[in-house]
Amino acid sequence: MNIDGDLSSAAVQALETGLRGTLTRPGDRHYNAARAVHNAAIDRRPAAIVRCVDVADVLASVQVAREHGLLVAVRSGGHNAAGLGVADGALVIDLGGMRGLRVDPDARTVTVDGGCTWGDVDHATHAFGLATPSGIISTTGVGGLTLGGGIGHLTRHHGLSVDNIVAADVVLADGSFVTASADTHPDLYWALRGGGGNFGIVTSFTFRCHPVSTVIAGPVFYNLEDSADVLRWYREFLPQAPQELNGFFLFGTVPPAPPFPDELHGRPICGVVWVYTGDHVDADEVLAPVRSFGTPLLDGIHEMPFPALQSVFDPLYPPGLQLYWRTDFFREITDDALAVHEKFAEVPTPLSTMHLYPVDAAAHQVGPEDTAFPHRDATWAGVILGADPDPASNDAIRDWSVRYWEELHPTSVGSGYVNFMMSEGQDRVEATYGENYDRLARIKAIYDPDNVFRVNQNIPPAG
Repeated sequence: MNIDGDLSSAAVQALETGLRGTLTRPGDRHYNAARAVHNAAIDRRPAAIVRCVDVADVLASVQVAREHGLLVAVRSGGHNAAGLGVADGALVIDLGGMRGLRVDPDARTVTVDGGCTWGDVDHATHAFGLATPSGIISTTGVGGLTLGGGIGHLTRHHGLSVDNIVAADVVLADGSFVTASADTHPDLYWALRGGGGNFGIVTSFTFRCHPVSTVIAGPVFYNLEDSADVLRWYREFLPQAPQELNGFFLFGTVPPAPPFPDELHGRPICGVVWVYTGDHVDADEVLAPVRSFGTPLLDGIHEMPFPALQSVFDPLYPPGLQLYWRTDFFREITDDALAVHEKFAEVPTPLSTMHLYPVDAAAHQVGPEDTAFPHRDATWAGVILGADPDPASNDAIRDWSVRYWEELHPTSVGSGYVNFMMSEGQDRVEATYGENYDRLARIKAIYDPDNVFRVNQNIPPAG
């Protein structure tokens, strides 16, 4: 296996003659830009980056990688927490040039190329008054977020991204091309819905869409000192709320920019970002408990187009930040957890944060063995994110994230969300998939017996 960062002349020639897209290598003018991922703490030097523009480019890249023994990394949006879209000495197969979409408004589906971002999808579907579940940042790549589960603003109402996959076109490790659905390659279809990038390169997804257009959404912020009271209320209120109401809890700092009032700029806060996707005539009644609780510093709830909600955090988390993540799932927010949250509520840098994303309601209508994503008895997915533009802050953000996670972990279900995991070891991957792990390993042995696709939260093929 060639992992020394130097491609043979035969491999270079095969790639250059077999591509419509571009091949970038060390020393080329755009190499540093091409190898960069969203997390600037990741600094890896691949042997080459192929910027694919169509499925034929993906097929050619996989074939060359196999013939020449190249390590393969696959990238769509590049947001992966651990930077698993790039690896030292690897051939990076970058789908970022594949951004075609087609909405079928009658069938309420959207077919999305593997290089699209969620902003691309929202733009296309919103024109028809539709949306499909995704995350909370529009610059995130569709492929990475979807294959790990897909938790976001629509989870309680319409489920996870994986719950809305109708079909997926996949380039397999042997260089063949298949479509996975409930009727064709159903085992692969099952594995793709939460098993990460272990089973092939998804060149397009077809998603089920839902009538979502204008939503009633926004943040409600409170004094940081009120965090225990807010969390006590939130943990009781949200699981009983209509599934059309979603809200994720956060610790953070008020950004020093509009639309936030000047007097709140830079203030440490806790709060909930709410979104109501039901009938607007019922909104006042559903949101009344939200707006009557406590003494908020800010009630920012208002009508907005769904794509506006999806992109509201984009300016806060552009490419190039230093990022460190930790994650777990939780069935409940216990009193012990409350004490830990209070202890670590003051974030180390203005962009650092902790989020609790609800994964109940519609997400619980799917069984733990119905998809590879097994966390159907959890109520929240937690993420602790240390973030700052300055590399000198790396120790501080990592230390806060790790200490926070270590104290909170005993209150969790013992497993985390693969999309938020760093490189944390094989035991952590196995714990994350739980009862589904052995089945995933058996399917891996069918579709990728040589573990070609292993630059990920890896599931080695069953022996």
